[in-house]
Amino acid sequence: MKCPACFNELTELQVGSLFVDACQGGCGGIWFDAFELQRVDEESEEAGERLLEIRRDARVMVDPARKRECPRCAGVKLKRHFFSAKRRVEVDECPNCGGYWLDAGELAAIREERAEAATTAAARQSVISSETIRYLDRLQTQSRGGREE
Repeated sequence: MKCPACFNELTELQVGSLFVDACQGGCGGIWFDAFELQRVDEESEEAGERLLEIRRDARVMVDPARKRECPRCAGVKLKRHFFSAKRRVEVDECPNCGGYWLDAGELAAIREERAEAATTAAARQSVISSETIRYLDRLQTQSRGGREE
């Protein structure tokens, strides 16, 4: 398969039980077939660690504005969109096979974004709502024999 960004030959890499195609020695991008990205997009997923260090050639320049072709589906252009509602990372997805192309650094950015979201969610769960505080205050007042109006 050819790299959709710099046209280098992609190299198949095995990471755990996952097989992906990477542009080693070129632009450093990675091709994920449908549903593969979900297996490495969180920092807790060890398989993704190795994919953060794809060898790349700093002299290879990639035009982010150029339409890219799916390396799997002949003649099908990848659709560029934001990976999440946070609108930090743009990815290329094939509308035909559901595969994803990530440019160098995008996997790390996605994993970081996911980690931040998990931390925020955990913090929200640990915060006591004002409704809960009022309820506890009423209980305390009632246990002291006072009446709340």
